[in-house]
Amino acid sequence: MEQYKIEGQNRLNTAVKIGGIAYIIWGILHLYVGYMGISQYIIDPDKGLWSALIGGEHMPIEKFQFATDPMTLKVTANFILNFCLDVAGYGLLGILIGRMLLKMSKPWLAYFMGVFIIGLADLSFLFLQVTPGHIRGDWATYGGPILWFIAVVVLPFGLPKLKWKEVI
Repeated sequence: MEQYKIEGQNRLNTAVKIGGIAYIIWGILHLYVGYMGISQYIIDPDKGLWSALIGGEHMPIEKFQFATDPMTLKVTANFILNFCLDVAGYGLLGILIGRMLLKMSKPWLAYFMGVFIIGLADLSFLFLQVTPGHIRGDWATYGGPILWFIAVVVLPFGLPKLKWKEVI
């Protein structure tokens, strides 16, 4: 792993530290979604998984009609568990991106992976689920996009000059 240096100093500056740590925290928060999904799947797959997700202003839990037939219950439980595990996978990617940034290993590749892959995952969730009020909007649901935004905005100020050959 090549370390980027300027005049004998390591380029791991405040901007890179903030961005790298933001992605690691983002990743840990998203790993928790996988843990939550697995634990709810074990405890109460019929209602627990739904109850952990819904509850926004336009989808209050008390008005939600849970399925009652076994086939629909099984399919929806598996879909929600799959979603939670996918989110955990994004969490692992976020931690990897944070580590790449803190080690200055292909920092621009890490930056663009964060912008596009993490951005697609987080912003689609934000604008398709949280903003319309399907899923409860709180620190847990807004925290990820806020951390992503901080990383995306701050990181370019600390990264070395962009060389496309180092991205690919």
